[in-house]
Amino acid sequence: MAEREQRVTPLELFFDLVFVFGVTQVTNLMSDDPTWPGLGRGLLVLAAIWWAWSGYAWLTNVLEPEEGTVRSAMVAAMAAMLVVALAVPEAFGEHGVLFGVAFLIVRLLHLQLFVLAGKRDADMLRAVLRFAPPSLVASALLIMAGFLDGSAQAALWLAALAVDYSAALTGRGEGWRVSPAHFAERHGLIVIIALGESIVSIGIGAAGVALSTSIVAAAVLAIVAVAALWWAYFDVYAVQAQRQLSELSRAARSRFARDYYSYLHLPMIAGIVLFALGLKKTIEHVGDPLATVPAVALCGGLALYFFTHVVLRVRSVQAIRRSAAQHPGWFGFGRPAATIAVLALLPAALELSALTALALVTAVCCALIVYDLVHYRGERTQIRAARP
Repeated sequence: MAEREQRVTPLELFFDLVFVFGVTQVTNLMSDDPTWPGLGRGLLVLAAIWWAWSGYAWLTNVLEPEEGTVRSAMVAAMAAMLVVALAVPEAFGEHGVLFGVAFLIVRLLHLQLFVLAGKRDADMLRAVLRFAPPSLVASALLIMAGFLDGSAQAALWLAALAVDYSAALTGRGEGWRVSPAHFAERHGLIVIIALGESIVSIGIGAAGVALSTSIVAAAVLAIVAVAALWWAYFDVYAVQAQRQLSELSRAARSRFARDYYSYLHLPMIAGIVLFALGLKKTIEHVGDPLATVPAVALCGGLALYFFTHVVLRVRSVQAIRRSAAQHPGWFGFGRPAATIAVLALLPAALELSALTALALVTAVCCALIVYDLVHYRGERTQIRAARP
């Protein structure tokens, strides 16, 4: 079966629109309940939606989504995913069962299409059949969780996600296919979508608020910070990961794609969503100190984003030792320092005005970019020049 190396199709981008709405719903869920339990519920829902989206990213990597039958099934999956997103605000309340049932339909359509793709690849079909039972069990647990509440409901959610995420560990990557350029581009686009959610949060936070000098200043600082997050990922990390993906054998490539993209992009997306929550609350209360949860979201979201980059680098070095030899210490200090710096600003965010806190974390983001440009100029040029 030939590997698919075309660009992301319009249908895939169209499909991603429902994921955009789902992420927006998660941010609204946490914003409406800015407590520790509310934050935890939002992150659980995000993990479920991410895993569903990730499954379709793997699917369209090997199956042409524009084919007639596949196109119809993708549209049906979009409809089911839209219902999932609509149910997000009450996923732990009155719409819990609806969320679970719609999620099950999303997964059933995904598995059906993967079986179709596996008819041309026996190894892939075996991998899909290994993956199917845990996926269905996880969906069933989410439906059961909809009938419960409190700690029992949260426990079932955690169990469902544990079953779902651990299913990808079976088989050591055997049977799956990954087309590097398409796979990397698909995940790069979803990172941009998540960053876009931060920009949307700025607008939502400013809705109904007088457009004062402080609001304008906060909006400008926010867009600078979001741009720094974009730069930190796309300037080198996205390029280097795609190149490494293309150099690995089939099974090793699948394992790297699973770890680097499916697993480790989740905390990075979660960090962006938390930062978006912090931005929304900053715009709403620009002259006052942030409450505890929004302050943690603002500083902790950035810390999670930058720390995930550290872990991505570790996984990258493990995948291709030769890359570590070519680029010793690449980004070895900047991101750990940025992680510590934004966490150290948390006490200030609780005492100073939200605008001042945003200015401080934005300064850290900009300092990281300057550090990368100055200290790794040669390595950066070398990696970007070798982009596939």
